[in-house]
Amino acid sequence: MSIKSLCLFIAAGVFSLAGAGVLVGDDDYYLFHGGRKLFERETFGGNGRTCETCHSGSTGTVSPAEARRRFHINKHDPLFVHDGSDDGFGHGVERMMKDATILVKIDLPPNVSLADDPAARSVVVPRGIPTTLNTPALDQVLMLDGREPDLMTQAKSAIRNHAQSEFVSNAELQRIADFERSSQFFSSPALRRFAHGGPAPELPGGYTESEKRGRRFFVDTVPDPTDPKAGICAICHSGAMLNVTNKFAPPPIHAGLRFQTVLVSELNKAENPVHEFVFTNPDGSKTTIKSPDPGRALITGQSQTGAFDNVNAFKIPTLWGVRDTAPYFHDNSAKTMEDVVEHYAEFFKIVTAPNSLILTEQDKKDMVAYMKLLN
Repeated sequence: MSIKSLCLFIAAGVFSLAGAGVLVGDDDYYLFHGGRKLFERETFGGNGRTCETCHSGSTGTVSPAEARRRFHINKHDPLFVHDGSDDGFGHGVERMMKDATILVKIDLPPNVSLADDPAARSVVVPRGIPTTLNTPALDQVLMLDGREPDLMTQAKSAIRNHAQSEFVSNAELQRIADFERSSQFFSSPALRRFAHGGPAPELPGGYTESEKRGRRFFVDTVPDPTDPKAGICAICHSGAMLNVTNKFAPPPIHAGLRFQTVLVSELNKAENPVHEFVFTNPDGSKTTIKSPDPGRALITGQSQTGAFDNVNAFKIPTLWGVRDTAPYFHDNSAKTMEDVVEHYAEFFKIVTAPNSLILTEQDKKDMVAYMKLLN
């Protein structure tokens, strides 16, 4: 084969790989300048974890099934060390096998304390691993509670807190952040184009009758008393990334919010330990909240129980690529999309009482069918 023919053969292969989401074009820069190697292989002299240990290439997270598979292959997989273990010291894997959550240490705001340990200045809560799919380049709100301001800071915190290392440079953090914005972190070519200045993705029309029926739950629409189910999912899953409240959200919710409670902590189906948090309000009064994880309130220190965007509130996730990012909710209590819609059936029944909105079995199937289209 001549040099010219070889070059054409390689070029054809590269362009064919582009359709499969492999890094091409300007993304090659990060391959040759260490971003990919840092993400996938570098432990920074810590406990053996890399970024990819917790953020797999296919889903950007870890599911219980994935954890069980890895444990079967290697009981000493770095996934199970430190905060991946039951006690945070490397002993036991029951929680990881069941829920695939890690233990996250959250510093308490100055006005928040624990009723059973007033001197404590932090609390440890089990949380799912946020997916990196579509997030780094398309979502400025990082982490489930929004506590990290940017990708470099997030990477540094992860290396320090989860990989147990302080040995990472700003140059390395920048390369990791750049790599996280590259092609393999998008669920579809349309989202990659959007990240590079292209048009926003549009809701698909649906092909099957179930998908077409399911679409009505996710379309921004004026509330219709004759069809109260229309647009109910779009209330919180609106905007280009389907991750922001819309203008039709009922009070006290308002347009543009990124954090909401959907009663996951309140119902606590994961059966996580419940803490009693004491909030000292600006007027000196105290509010006590019992919760396994108050979410955003642990960052803001705000205890207004009537506001859905603080106490027990977490980041509204994008629905693009959702079929590949199980499990769901901050505590991974929903293992499947079917579990998600079962939770929302209960949620809508509670929050719309006394004239409760009831999702039928067909509604649930239609919702799942449609969400599977959102790639």
